[in-house]
Amino acid sequence: MIEEVKDIAEVHNWPYHIYETDFPGYDFTNHAFDGKVYGISFTPPESETVCLTFLSNGRLSNAVWLNWLNSEGSQDYLYMPFTKTQYAGWQIHQQIIHILQYVSKKYFQHFNVDDEGMYWETGDVNMLQERFKQYSSLINKFSSGLEMIPINPGESLEDYFKRILNR
Repeated sequence: MIEEVKDIAEVHNWPYHIYETDFPGYDFTNHAFDGKVYGISFTPPESETVCLTFLSNGRLSNAVWLNWLNSEGSQDYLYMPFTKTQYAGWQIHQQIIHILQYVSKKYFQHFNVDDEGMYWETGDVNMLQERFKQYSSLINKFSSGLEMIPINPGESLEDYFKRILNR
């Protein structure tokens, strides 16, 4: 899997990082991990990094967040990798979904994706484009609202957002 994903990243000129490549053993019944990360991650333009990375217990995890989760964050998110593609655009999102579909069929017995763009579930590019338009519109409206309604001197962020929402 690592070699195939590396080839895909190289074809697209996407930066990638290869972590450890050989698991220390195949006893995946142990829920603890040794602190090492196995697998590969890649970063398409304007997208967050996509991690196909595992811990020594064989579970898929987000290598980018691992250090933060170990030091500050909740362990609840350790096994819930995610990638934000909102600023990358629907084409990059579509490519990432195609890559995930390919590796999931070839290398995984169980692989679930929760795709806010609904492309994973439907394969409908028109729906994907529409979802991206909706999200972009919401972000643009929110940004415009912040620009048009400035924060008052000494106003807390909480009070500021309450004031905006009550207009």
